[in-house]
Amino acid sequence: MINNWSLKKTDIEWLPVIPNNWVIKRCKYLFKLITEQAPENNYEELLSVYTDIGVKPRKDLEQRGNRATTTDNYWLVKKNDIIINKLLAWMGAIGVSEYEGVTSPAYDILRPNDGVNPHFYSYLLRNTIIHTELKKYSRGIMEMRLRLYFDELGKVKLPFPPLDVQNKIVRFLNEKLFDIDRYVSSKQKQIDLLNEQKSAFINQVVTKGLDSNVKMKDSGIEWIGEIPSNWIVKPLKYYVHMNIETLPESTDPDYEFEYLDIGNVQTGKIVGDIEKHKFQNAPSRARRIVENGNTIISTVRTYLKAVLYIKNEFSKYIVSTGFAVLKPKKEVIPYFLYLAVQNHPFINMVTAKSVGASYPAINPTTLGSLKLVVPKDVDEQNKIVEFISAQIKKIDQNINSIENQIKLISEYKHSLIAEAV
Repeated sequence: MINNWSLKKTDIEWLPVIPNNWVIKRCKYLFKLITEQAPENNYEELLSVYTDIGVKPRKDLEQRGNRATTTDNYWLVKKNDIIINKLLAWMGAIGVSEYEGVTSPAYDILRPNDGVNPHFYSYLLRNTIIHTELKKYSRGIMEMRLRLYFDELGKVKLPFPPLDVQNKIVRFLNEKLFDIDRYVSSKQKQIDLLNEQKSAFINQVVTKGLDSNVKMKDSGIEWIGEIPSNWIVKPLKYYVHMNIETLPESTDPDYEFEYLDIGNVQTGKIVGDIEKHKFQNAPSRARRIVENGNTIISTVRTYLKAVLYIKNEFSKYIVSTGFAVLKPKKEVIPYFLYLAVQNHPFINMVTAKSVGASYPAINPTTLGSLKLVVPKDVDEQNKIVEFISAQIKKIDQNINSIENQIKLISEYKHSLIAEAV
């Protein structure tokens, strides 16, 4: 901890004081911009930088993006260079490379000058404490197009401690963050285990029922096996109306709605920011109407396994045509339908029947032909829904508690880095 008497004031809004033996320097005096092109037909490692994990070889994370067909004339990267994603720099897409390789010209490569520990500045530039400052120096007509070029980044004033101090801070943070990350990893494993238990529990109840002594029969479906003798097996289309309501082209151009795309849905919950659109400016795929009691299931990029039950608070959404909207018929109650189609064995059948390598998809006819097991008695369906809902509420409370612990330790992690650097 630094005592108040050892601090001095600065003219930097986000960094009002620094230790007396530190100075302020503009970024351009700490780093050189490197624009060394890779030779043709090179076999260098292709690197990318991400806001959450820093710099990694693209081959280890191919699912995050398409591979480049060639890396000719890409920028050469040396170990300890800092890579900056110009488009996402103000959101923390900055990191030190632990690798030799190449990266896209969409990135800037900064090589540290003498007396500069790049890990210290990686910690600083990735921390939220400075993101507003980086955004201020970014250029573009709209937020999603902001770019941080080195001629502007070079103007940013940064603290410059003596090199031995930088090294000590980096060692301190490396040790502390290792412990924090190990703690978070253990908590995430607990969440994964609870989710696995929840899935196994739902699978057991929606395919076997609540009475362990009931007479059973062969379902005729390999992944289900035996089912209660009074349950029936029929194609999904028997139980639902599919995609029956869409916004017509004659819709009022000023009609405004909240729009759910595939990326907004994980199994059972909405993630990310929900976009609002007027019909006249909406994506052409924003057409499917959903209502209370519907279930939506992704029919494109089916590996995402995006399934959501539409409750009252969701009823104003318009969803992408990349979803199938399932409106239950009288033979099945709405929430039982949701539990059955989000069940891992069924959703795995959806992915298995999908076609396409990069963007696997399933057509409505094939989806409708997949078999579903449902109790013939609607009262039994209700009992199953009540039992499952009560049990998964307890599991979800445990998951939420662990997620809050992760959130708190993550906040501490950011404040620890900000305080140290």
